[in-house]
Amino acid sequence: MPLLIYYLLPMNNILIRQATIHDIEDIAEIEKICFNTLEAASYLDFKERFESFGEWFLVAILDDTIVGFINGASINDKILKDELYHDASLHISDGIYQSVFGLDVLPKYRRNGIGGLLLKYYIDLAYKNQKKAVVLTCKDHLIDYYQSFGFIHLGRSASMHGNALWNDMILYL
Repeated sequence: MPLLIYYLLPMNNILIRQATIHDIEDIAEIEKICFNTLEAASYLDFKERFESFGEWFLVAILDDTIVGFINGASINDKILKDELYHDASLHISDGIYQSVFGLDVLPKYRRNGIGGLLLKYYIDLAYKNQKKAVVLTCKDHLIDYYQSFGFIHLGRSASMHGNALWNDMILYL
């Protein structure tokens, strides 16, 4: 998979690249800041996920610091099921759907287009890898955000991840 680099115009120093194993510690720390303890993946979760589907980890870097990331497994179901968060072996390399487990940006860097840039790059990567669609779950306040990228709201998710209410979203490619 070729490494593509995009720059965000409002903040000229933003770089999007594939993550490396050395980024996992920073990714886990960002996750702890962005999600509560019931929802956040641990360092060991991320390490296991990276070993299984590292090609689907992207990071946003500003001034040599990781300020955000996106990741997810390839699957053959258009619904993101809870067991995927806890078992990296459920990743199917040639799965027809690309999931988004998390799109995290540190709070002080939000509203600068970093999350959108990560998502656009990820969608492009899914398209280039001939995925049928990108799927994710999100909380109510993010439905409009994902719809602005073309995602369709499929309704309330059966997910109970972190004891929160989630919505199923899909973007057909």
